[in-house]
Amino acid sequence: MPHLLGIEWAPMNIPLTRRLQTLGALHFFFITLFTPVLVLTVPFYMLYTIAWPLIVVYALWLIYDWGSPKRGAYRSEWFQRQRIHSWYANYFPVQMHTTAEMPAEHSYLIGYHPHGIISMAAFINFATNGTGILDTLPRIRFHLCTLVGQFWTPWRREWGLLHGMIDCSRESIKHVLEHDEKGKAVVLVVGGAEEALDAHPGCHILTLKKRKGFVKIALQTGAQLVPCYSFGENDIFNQAENPKGSTIRQFQTIMKRILGFSPPAFYGRGVFNYTFGLLPFRKPINTVLGAPIPVTKTPNPTQEQIDTLHETYMNSLRELFEAHKTRFDVSPTTQLVIN
Repeated sequence: MPHLLGIEWAPMNIPLTRRLQTLGALHFFFITLFTPVLVLTVPFYMLYTIAWPLIVVYALWLIYDWGSPKRGAYRSEWFQRQRIHSWYANYFPVQMHTTAEMPAEHSYLIGYHPHGIISMAAFINFATNGTGILDTLPRIRFHLCTLVGQFWTPWRREWGLLHGMIDCSRESIKHVLEHDEKGKAVVLVVGGAEEALDAHPGCHILTLKKRKGFVKIALQTGAQLVPCYSFGENDIFNQAENPKGSTIRQFQTIMKRILGFSPPAFYGRGVFNYTFGLLPFRKPINTVLGAPIPVTKTPNPTQEQIDTLHETYMNSLRELFEAHKTRFDVSPTTQLVIN
């Protein structure tokens, strides 16, 4: 591969298959990073053009539909099965590995780990059919949780809702899990913004020890808890060194308190080079879905019951990590760190 000015450039004769996979990655990044800027600025311009009635119509729709992220969204398998999602999944590639049955007579609360920079595999696996989840577990309806603010962006909010995404509030999660129709699964990236700051290649550091709210919801709703770990999620971007106590980490922590998310200083590769850019590196991600942990519905759980189930969950997650780490090129001596 040609090198120039310290940059590794992509060759010209790349197969069409790989070009389509890159298109899938560009599609995701356009929607997640660039679309918010466009849809929050273009409407102000449209107000001064003949197209201004469209803004009024959408505003009325937004008022009418404002509660959808808390009411289970309006998931469309047609959207989830779009071919571009398969291209994106094969870009890395991302693969899903199930380890146990998930009977449709139960509902499930899946804890996804680690967060990574942007939780790529969580979206690919559970909001799309990129890895075939709709065919592997056809009787389970998955809903991926995301930040409430993600639904404040015009047009992109509908894109997320059509992929079954809901906001990560307690109200939203319980609405899905308490529904009379069983066979639903909420996927929650438990570590959140804090864990994203520890997303360095080769690291397996989770923010989980004090995160017990999801366990309480599982007890209140009777949803079975399912640990899930994606080997490789932390490897697809490089992040600036930010040890706790450093200036950059302190800045990121302050911004997290203000914005609700942490701004990691990261980089990947570009479209025409493999050295620097905002696209993720082409590194495999293997998501392992663990066995469900039975939960007895307890409308008013005690702290002791929450702590006991939380400890059971952490032990199951550790066992899942240990059982599969060497299979996915993690050193036998590497330990899962839970903070």
